[in-house]
Amino acid sequence: MSTLPDPSAGAAVKAADRAHVFHSWSAQGLIDPPAVAGAEGAYFWDYDGNRYLDFSSQLVNTNIGHQHPKVVAAVQEQAGRLCTIAPGFAVDVRSEAARLVAGRTPGDLDKIFFTNGGAEAVENAVRMARLHTGRPKLLSAYRSYHGATAAAINLTGDPRRWPSDTASAGVVHFWGPYLYRSPFHATSEEEECARALAHLEDTIVFEGPQTIAAIILESVVGTAGILVPPAGYLAGVRELCDRHGIVFILDEVMSGFGRTGRWFAADHFGVTPDLLTFAKGVNSGYVPLGGVAISAEIAATFDRRPYPGGLTYSGHPLACASAVATINAMAEEGIVENAARLGEDVLGPGLRALAERHRSVGEVRGMGVFWALELVKDRTTREPLVPYNAAGEAAAPMNAFAAACKKSGLWPFVNMNRTHVVPPCTLTEAEAREGLAILDEALTVADTHTV
Repeated sequence: MSTLPDPSAGAAVKAADRAHVFHSWSAQGLIDPPAVAGAEGAYFWDYDGNRYLDFSSQLVNTNIGHQHPKVVAAVQEQAGRLCTIAPGFAVDVRSEAARLVAGRTPGDLDKIFFTNGGAEAVENAVRMARLHTGRPKLLSAYRSYHGATAAAINLTGDPRRWPSDTASAGVVHFWGPYLYRSPFHATSEEEECARALAHLEDTIVFEGPQTIAAIILESVVGTAGILVPPAGYLAGVRELCDRHGIVFILDEVMSGFGRTGRWFAADHFGVTPDLLTFAKGVNSGYVPLGGVAISAEIAATFDRRPYPGGLTYSGHPLACASAVATINAMAEEGIVENAARLGEDVLGPGLRALAERHRSVGEVRGMGVFWALELVKDRTTREPLVPYNAAGEAAAPMNAFAAACKKSGLWPFVNMNRTHVVPPCTLTEAEAREGLAILDEALTVADTHTV
């Protein structure tokens, strides 16, 4: 830690927060936000001297770790040269950021529209799809999260959609593949893939293909469970889109930039979408940034027709400088390869070993530094450790597990009946094993809630 404990300073930070900050996704009177004093690499710490190994990457975005010196220096240098400029100008750092992103996206996704984050990227991607096709409807999976803005929250499948769902946004949800809890009664990955594609095709037919502008999917489902699609599924969706003239959008806001051990998760499946959304790992959130990578065909739609969308801070110089530094550092330091190696050699085997020892672990799934442990009451029935969307006392078993992690110095990412293992791509093997040891201890708490 680069700062000494200072509880009085921490108390002042927390008091000011409680007096003035309105927090997202929270009942304001029921939360107690920790006061963070600093962070570096895979760790952050509070004013009381407690240090946490960050197995959440905050919101699965600090792919390059906290305070990477090359990225910090790039932001400082850019601030001294040009802090801001309107998006209508050509600027070296904006062009270079776009070039570096386009150089890593699959296929011909060579035009980049910059946004301030992932939700805005999704908003603009679906707007482009609707304008390109002239069709109104959008299809997305129930197990998904696409953001909290107007269209993005309606596209989202998880319960955060419910309070804002107007039922008038032109969104139709469908079931994606999830063999462990198969909605199709499948018994193998092959069956799950075939039946999920048949279900999607039926949905398209009954909704009217000529009314559907786009299908949006997370390449690997993130917050809703780290669901890696079975072989052939994304290729099957691509074929359905091609057959019916539907725009295929892949949401790589969470899975992109090394998280799965490739630059983009789509690279695992050999699929090129028409539009690809990104944010988070593009610069590890050092400055807000997201974007849409656009195919040549869709970009051509707006060659003589103005695109009716824009943002004051689109391609902000400080954000683009941080992206350039992040992408270059990831390439120079082999950070994407490190994520792949950790998943293959350390996290995957280590998490599967935990499943052998703990009856609360129903399934382990993931790749790279993108994993989930699904916790259950009963391995035979697969009853979740807590009910779907549990709150209050119903969520107590997962809350107890999370508290045990934090007590031992691990900051977990807990959602419903799962803990997601999503550390920075820069994690060392020693840090990975430290985290696995803490999870091993904390899972004994979860085990007490099993039958």
